[in-house]
Amino acid sequence: MLNKKLQVWLPLIFSLVMIAGMYFGYQLNDGSGVKKGFFSSDKRNSLQEALDLIKLKYVDSVHLDSLEQSAIEEIMSKLDPHSVYLPPVELKEANEDLAGNFEGIGVEFNVFNDTVNVVYVIPKSPSDKAGLQIGDKILQVNDSSLTARSFSTDEIKKMIRGKRGSKAELKILRDNRQQTITVTRGTIPVPSVDAEYMVDKTNGYIRLNKFTETSYEEFMQALEQLQKQGLQQLILDLRGNGGGFMNEAVDIADEFLDGDKLIVYTEGVNNKKREYRCKRDGLFEKGKLTVLMDELSASASEVLAGALQDWDRATIIGRRSFGKGLVQEQYSLSDGAALRLTVARYYTPLGRSIQRPYENGKKVYMDELWNRYSNGELLYADSNKITNGKKYITRKGDTLYGEGGIMPDLFVAIDTSTYQRSINRMLLDGNFTSFVYNYYLQHKQLVDQYKTISDYQQHFNQADEMWNDLIKFASKDSVNLSVVSIKEKESLQQRLKASLARFKWRNLGFYQVMNSNDPVIKKAKEELAK
Repeated sequence: MLNKKLQVWLPLIFSLVMIAGMYFGYQLNDGSGVKKGFFSSDKRNSLQEALDLIKLKYVDSVHLDSLEQSAIEEIMSKLDPHSVYLPPVELKEANEDLAGNFEGIGVEFNVFNDTVNVVYVIPKSPSDKAGLQIGDKILQVNDSSLTARSFSTDEIKKMIRGKRGSKAELKILRDNRQQTITVTRGTIPVPSVDAEYMVDKTNGYIRLNKFTETSYEEFMQALEQLQKQGLQQLILDLRGNGGGFMNEAVDIADEFLDGDKLIVYTEGVNNKKREYRCKRDGLFEKGKLTVLMDELSASASEVLAGALQDWDRATIIGRRSFGKGLVQEQYSLSDGAALRLTVARYYTPLGRSIQRPYENGKKVYMDELWNRYSNGELLYADSNKITNGKKYITRKGDTLYGEGGIMPDLFVAIDTSTYQRSINRMLLDGNFTSFVYNYYLQHKQLVDQYKTISDYQQHFNQADEMWNDLIKFASKDSVNLSVVSIKEKESLQQRLKASLARFKWRNLGFYQVMNSNDPVIKKAKEELAK
């Protein structure tokens, strides 16, 4: 009986002994200095071999994580300009940028004279509920003083933001008196619709700054709001919109196109062709439509504009778009990092690839935008032509091309009005914003008397006084505004008026005031009037 049992178990026992022997054998070093896992292939990955050798044999101690990160970044740089490695420290912020929200207290701040100033409190946010006000100066967040030294914007953000439900104890200065306000952090929306308003009785305007997870929902709310006000024709502003989630662009396109029209399709060596079509009756399938684009409009913006152009649904106005026709997907890595890897190209309904060439490397690829200015493309309509590759003909007979971005139907040159270097510095280093912010605090009653942006645009009569104050302010920084040209003065005064409006009406106020003298908006209105 015992022998029979032994015969049954002997093969299993023998197998276990053999496996154990093989396993422990693999733990012994073979002399190469590289350890091999039991289930590893005999054909080792050279990169892993090199990292293992460095770890075991190198003369000094090394941070292997940094080496691995550098190796991955170098590999990604050899693929295409839009495949990127996101280390853990950057991943959260990158994801928040497209999520349409973040966790924090709900204020916008700016640093003036090394002091953190609250320049906006989001209505109904945790900060609003706790009683924070525009003009408050934040001196301390919990145990971290903001006055001990100069902090970067990112450092301040990290102190203020935090997990939803956590507390931020803020020591603030208001009217020269210190007080402490405790704010319970929450989820703060980051709108992708900058502005929506009626330009006149029939024409509406919507500006979209990116395509986040909430863009389609925001766009629909804006469109419905304008339709209640009599919208018949629309200006959709995608200038400076660098893209985001393609599905959001597809859903927005569906609101303009009828039937089951093809909106875009994607295809790659390892990804089969996938079509995205209209699925529902759109909210704005009949009204006249113009789309504004420039050299910074990219990716999902080009998906939307390309579909509307291919189907002769919209007139594209402005300048040639960026030319990004690659689709990225994000893959998590075990250490908390991620890869945003290009997996396919997207194609417009007619089959155009919008991606411009990148074979000469990332630097040449990115420098192409500057080259457009240098060679006159952003200045002259005749230079604004890319005729690479195959011709594509729309139903109406318009000729389109791919492999270089979306070409506008109507060209508008870039604004070439330039400021003196000292004025540019003032605009970029925060001094201009600081002036407008302090002017608003000192004249808040004056600005608050205007109940609507239109009322403010028509009746604000402090432009000369504000300009004279700016001359005095700028002179302290050795900037002489009293000698600027008439064109420069008009441009700066327009920016002053728009920036002041931003403190009361946020981006809506800024864009409604700035757009009143915008040549691209003017061209769109002319097109809609035909």
